[in-house]
Amino acid sequence: MLKNNEKINIKAIIGLGNPGSQYSKNRHNIGFRIIEKLAEELDASWKPAENLDFAEVRLNSQNNNEGFLYSPSKNVYLIKPQTFMNNSGKVLSFLQKRGINAQEILVIHDEIEKKLGKIGIKFDGSSKGHNGLKSIISSIGGDFWRFYFGVDRPTDKDEVPKYVLSNFSPIEEIEVTKLISNSTKMIKDFLLENI
Repeated sequence: MLKNNEKINIKAIIGLGNPGSQYSKNRHNIGFRIIEKLAEELDASWKPAENLDFAEVRLNSQNNNEGFLYSPSKNVYLIKPQTFMNNSGKVLSFLQKRGINAQEILVIHDEIEKKLGKIGIKFDGSSKGHNGLKSIISSIGGDFWRFYFGVDRPTDKDEVPKYVLSNFSPIEEIEVTKLISNSTKMIKDFLLENI
């Protein structure tokens, strides 16, 4: 648990999703879409590693219209698991080898308990049935930061697996594209506040 006087120090951001073009526009892949947009805005290049793709960015507390200014003041890893959602926790060994602990991680995920487009950042909690979060929690516990993106839920509970693996409707997609930019701004602001 994060103590009140403890400084927030995010060193890694994990965007949850399933690898493969057939999943790219799924509700469940919003974590990938947000982290890919973040990497694009920060001019980061993806590199392959075991079970994941990663990009490394250096940031400082100055900001301009182009995005962050790069400096040696803070190093942040952007991570896309390449293991499918249920095994997302496998990427954590990459971070642990670099001395990054649970409280220094922000996980971007879809959230069916929130209305479409509702976004936010919170610390700690349960998986609420999200298999990617479940996998991470089983590896490091629940004491990590989460950025959630509401995708709404179907009325029938039995439809959840099919629903999260479905694409947004064309009308929803227009809104989602705008909200992805809002999401990256919120994440960058969160990082800047805590450098």
